[in-house]
Amino acid sequence: MKIIDNSNSVIIVLHEIYGINNHIQMVCEKFSIDGYNIICPNLIGLTQPFNYDLQEEAYQHFINNIGFDSAVQQVKQVIIQAKKQYRHIYLLGYSIGATIAWLCSGEENICDGIIGYYGSRIRDYTNIAPKCPVLLIFPTEENSFNVQELVNSLEKVNVNVYILNGKHGFSNPFSKNYCVLSFEKAENLVDNFLKKINDSYTI
Repeated sequence: MKIIDNSNSVIIVLHEIYGINNHIQMVCEKFSIDGYNIICPNLIGLTQPFNYDLQEEAYQHFINNIGFDSAVQQVKQVIIQAKKQYRHIYLLGYSIGATIAWLCSGEENICDGIIGYYGSRIRDYTNIAPKCPVLLIFPTEENSFNVQELVNSLEKVNVNVYILNGKHGFSNPFSKNYCVLSFEKAENLVDNFLKKINDSYTI
């Protein structure tokens, strides 16, 4: 999925295990309206996204057929192509997409900024030292790990981490865990993060 205008900045949107669904399309349209060009690679290799009630099937498809290493390589290829066309490149990932973005962050000059929502598997890669500004947003509740312990381990140079009230998926209006207050807070954090980086280029 691509939304192309005349911007010199692009946001590469990295979806969850479900694929490019209504939520991801909404995110792409939002940032397009904000003036960014959008590239959203299909990382699961399927023409139709998984429904939310097929979470386990979607997860197994990603782990068994794609995996993080392959997904990271896919995204890096997208970045290489984008560098030929754009001055500024940002990664925006949700869940596994956030972990993929985080895995890209340790490479020099990979992009200008990275945003990750509830990237729970980041806990397996806390040794990474990002080479660009990173904004990570987590919910207060995760079933599989202690959020505060992960956040404490991510306090390092270039990393801004926030915990917002809710569960995994709080920023997705199509999720049963949607929390409008946390969604709005996250939107403000992301907008301010991008503005700060963009402003640094105009000084």
